[in-house]
Amino acid sequence: MPALSPDLRKALFNLPQKEKDQLLARLVAQDAVLTEQLAFRLLEGPDALEDRRAQLRTQIDDPVRGYHQTPNDLLVIVRQLQARIGYHAKITEDTFGEVELTLRLLNRVFEHQPQLVNKLHGPTQPLLQHLAKRTYDALRQTEKLHADYHLELSTAIQELLQRLWQSGAAPLARELGVPKEFSC
Repeated sequence: MPALSPDLRKALFNLPQKEKDQLLARLVAQDAVLTEQLAFRLLEGPDALEDRRAQLRTQIDDPVRGYHQTPNDLLVIVRQLQARIGYHAKITEDTFGEVELTLRLLNRVFEHQPQLVNKLHGPTQPLLQHLAKRTYDALRQTEKLHADYHLELSTAIQELLQRLWQSGAAPLARELGVPKEFSC
């Protein structure tokens, strides 16, 4: 995005307050993400964060449980859910929630779809690669969080690592350098 010239910037700041307010409202309305970020921050507030997380937990649990004809069907759903989690983090700046929800999603896949994750072969490879990579990424995100959060997430991480290393994704996890245990 091009920067404003100093002259235009000065002229913009010298506009009457009413005109500035109208311009601001029009500009914000053109960006859907910014509009939702402002609605969250200004209207919903931090109290709504847990409600949003709870809604995402429900969205994660339901589709992962069902029957999936192929591993690619499940992979499509996992990617869609991961995109929702990423969008949630973008809107709310909830880094802890993003990690927590990602761990939940990955654990649910291993828990509810053992037949799709127990062997590494042609049809399951994209799914297992995705699960191993997402696990690796979640661990890296966890390292960036405050140490107090590590304790909160440690049970979910240990479960995930155990399931990952007992699945067909173990060779892929080894390639990525995913540890077998999480240390706080």
